Formats: sequence, C-alpha cells, structure tokens
Amino acid sequence: MEAVSIVLFLLLAVVLSGSISRMLPVPVPTPLVQIMLGAVIGMSTSYRVALDPELFLLLFLPPLLFLDGWRIPKDELLKDISTVVELALGLVLITVIGMGLFIHWMIPAIPLAVAFALAAVVSPTDPIAVSAIAARVPIPKRMMHILEGESLLNDASGLVCLRFAIAAALTGSFSPSSAAINFVWVAGAGIVVGVGLTLAVTRAKAWVSRRFGEESGSQILVSLLIPFGSYLLAEHLHASGILAAVAAGVTMTYAEISRQALPNTRMRRNSVWDTIQFALNGIIFVLLGEQLPAILAGARTTVKMTGHDSTGWLAAYVLAIVAGLAALRFVWVWVSLRLTLLRRRYRDGVTVHSPDWRLVAAMSLAGVRGAITLAGVLTIPLVLDDGTAFPARDLAIFLAAGVIIVSLVLASVGLPILLNGLTMPPEPSLLAEEDAARVAAAEAAIRAVERSQHELAERMGDGDFYAAAGGRVMDIYRDRIDSRSGSAKASAAARVQDRIERDFKLVALQAERSTIVDLARDRRIGSATIRKLVRELDLVEARYRS
Repeated sequence: MEAVSIVLFLLLAVVLSGSISRMLPVPVPTPLVQIMLGAVIGMSTSYRVALDPELFLLLFLPPLLFLDGWRIPKDELLKDISTVVELALGLVLITVIGMGLFIHWMIPAIPLAVAFALAAVVSPTDPIAVSAIAARVPIPKRMMHILEGESLLNDASGLVCLRFAIAAALTGSFSPSSAAINFVWVAGAGIVVGVGLTLAVTRAKAWVSRRFGEESGSQILVSLLIPFGSYLLAEHLHASGILAAVAAGVTMTYAEISRQALPNTRMRRNSVWDTIQFALNGIIFVLLGEQLPAILAGARTTVKMTGHDSTGWLAAYVLAIVAGLAALRFVWVWVSLRLTLLRRRYRDGVTVHSPDWRLVAAMSLAGVRGAITLAGVLTIPLVLDDGTAFPARDLAIFLAAGVIIVSLVLASVGLPILLNGLTMPPEPSLLAEEDAARVAAAEAAIRAVERSQHELAERMGDGDFYAAAGGRVMDIYRDRIDSRSGSAKASAAARVQDRIERDFKLVALQAERSTIVDLARDRRIGSATIRKLVRELDLVEARYRS
C-alpha cells in the first residue's frame, strides 16, 4: 500500500504542476514547479522513495529515449546533421573529459572515475525543459530542431560515457584501448538490436493485422513494449540498451510509414504516448524534489567530504560546474558556427555574415539539464563490487540536482531576453512543399472517386445518382487544387480564406456541441448517441485546431 500511495502522490503532483505553472503571473518552467511540489511532498509526508538504480533506469529511460527518437523531425535533423553531431558527440566528449578533470581538481574528495561519471550525466541537454521555458518567447524552428537532434544523440552518448565511468569506478581500472573496442560493440550491437527488433515486430504486427484484422489496444501495447524489449535484449547481449531504445524509436518512424495503422489506432496511440511522456518527465522532476529534503539534510555531512565546514561551498561548487558547462558550450558553439560558415564559403563560394552573438549565447544558454541528467545520476550504484558504499554518490547526486535547478533558473530568465527581437537567418519556406503535396493528394483522390463512381454505376445501375454523389466529393478536391495551383498571391488569399472558414467551422462545431449537451440534459438522446456524436465533433475540431 505504501508504494501505491507514493505513486499516487507523485502523479497528483505532476497533474497539479501543469495547472500551477499556468496560473502563476510570472512564467515559471513546469519542471521547477514539479521540483517544488516534490519538495513539499518530501517535507510533509512520512513516505520516502527508495530508488533502485537499475529499476529506475529500466522504467524511465527506454520509453523517453524511444519517444524522442520516434518523434524527432528526421528531415530537419539531416539538414543540420554536421552541427548536431558536433554538439552531441564532440561537445559531450569534451565535456566529460574537461569537466571530469575540473570537478576532480576542484573537489579532490570525488575520485576521478566518479568525477567523469558526474560529468557524463550533466552533459545531456533537455529540449522539453527549453520549450517549457520559452513558451512565451517562441524558439526559432531551426534552432529547436538542432536542440532536439543534439538532445537525442547526446542522451545516448552521455549515458554510454556514464556506463564506462561507472565500470571504471567499480573495477578501479580503465584501459582506453579496451574501452574503444568495447564502445564499438556496445554502440553497434545496441543500434542493430533496436533496428532489428523494431522491424521484426512491426512486420509481424502488420501481417497479423492484414490476416485477422487490427485491434487498437494490442497495437498500442506493442508500441509500449518495443522500447523495453529493445533495451532488455541489448543489455542481455552486453550492448547499450540506451542506444537500442533510441534506434528503435528512429526505426519506428520509417516502419510506420510503410505499414500504417488504422487512423483510430494512431490517434489513441499518440494520446497514450503523450500521457506517458508527460507523466514520466514530471515524475522524474517530482522525485528530484522529493529527494531534496534528505539530500539537504545530509548536506553538512556531505560537505565534510570536501574538507570544508560551511554548506555554502556546495552552492559554490554547483555554480562553478554550471559556469564551466556554459563556458565550454559557448566556445564550442561559436567554433562550430565559424567552421560551418567557413565550409560554406569554400564549398559554395557564398559569403555568410557571422551570426549575432545573441544567437550563440541563446544556443549556449539553451543547454538546460533535465530529466535525463537526473535519471542518469540516480542510476549510480549504491555499493561497489566489494559491498562498500559507492564513493561520493550523495555528493554527485546533490551536484547534479543543483546543476539542473540552476540551469533551469538561468535559462528561464536569460532565454526570453536573448530571444526577444532576435533576427534569425532566413529559413526555407515549407508552404510550396505543402501545397504540392496537397495538390498531388487531391488529384489522386479525384482519380480514385472517378474509378469508384464508374464501377458502382456499372454494377448497380443508376449512373446519374452516383455521378451526382461523386461530383460533390470531387468538387471539394477541385477547389483545393484551384486554390493551391495558382500564383503566390492567389495561394496566400486561399490560406486567408481557409483560416476564415476554419473559424466559422469552429463556431459551428461549438454550437453543435452545445445543442448536443442540451439534448443530453433534457434526456432526449441516450448515452451511446452522446458518445458517438461528441467523438465525431472532437475529431473534426482536433483537425481544425492542429
């Protein structure tokens, strides 16, 4: 019962956090609200969450990394793949080495292997926290795509580095050559497992659906099991379960394109995954807050490990780590952008002006640490192989938690200032691509209706009846083709007209819904009819509001 009560308290805190963050007059990131609610739970209840590192890793990381890989825009990622790789791999490696040495030099009580482990967990960034921070100051799309791609790859690279650092701490030895060979196996086998398992499962699922029909519940459950299956199989083979989960998510995108599920299944599955993502991310931050009272209560004991008496030194260490991370990121982003401009100059002969310094500063400040950092540090083992306590584990958790909170606060204050009025380099418009796709789809729809119209007329007779019905449908698609095939000015006017029609349709839908509610209150329609009509209205409204 105690475990069930804890879970319910955590979920309740996650639910309340979204409402509270919207109610506050000053924009406060939802993760900070969740941390505060978790702290309230930790101070006001007798319940305590005893975290099992391996169980925590299994429950939280595979679904989150899988979903990141599944939903990240692949085409936009490929456009800036060189920049993303430089940030996600090069910066992570420099951060692990540079910050690991810096932390060990600053706090000699932390062994070098543990310092590298701490540096590894603070290297991944969290775009969800960034988007929550900048909700009132929209982040440029290209910048957000780079941050999402960086987060996807540096989650995996940072956690793989954490694995090697923990192994070095447990064994007391580290061989660069053995680590390099092991890394090739860990990374390669993990990716192969994720890709192979996802393709096998999706193909089997498609075969069963074609032969025996599709059941939405089982399809959704299969998508939930894929990340856990990929992770566990890869770990069983001593490969990276983290990379397997990421690879499975990326593969899921392409597998779904060729083997589409039913529309009803896709809508339900998206809703389920949205809920899981919100719940898991929220629970992680609430858990951080719940652990804070115990961490702070032991702060005096923890600080004595560093050779000091004042707990203020812990705050100084956190600020020093945050400053070091920001400085490394700023330099790396600036160098990366300069190299990109030089490559374009020599390859294309195009002279591109240097970006505004505020853009570099915004990219640096957007390196917020979040759920993956906390999940990683909480997976540090409790004991060594000989049964003794893992050295400086509490101190590492405190410093990681401090880095998360401080980076969230700094970004919530600084990002809106830096992004406000910032002129971004022009991005190619996707309107022409969208118009061409709509026209091609409409032409295919007209051809399909014409074929069906002729077949029904020949089989059933009464060709005028089917011609009239098909003509009404085809007129809708012809209007779409006419509005999207004209000049740019005509297309712009068509989009304005579409927006006006959408507003009218939303007004009409609201009137329909109000009437149905009145009929239900007067008991003039039954509950089954109510559910059917409301669902239809919800689907149409979701289409117009998307």
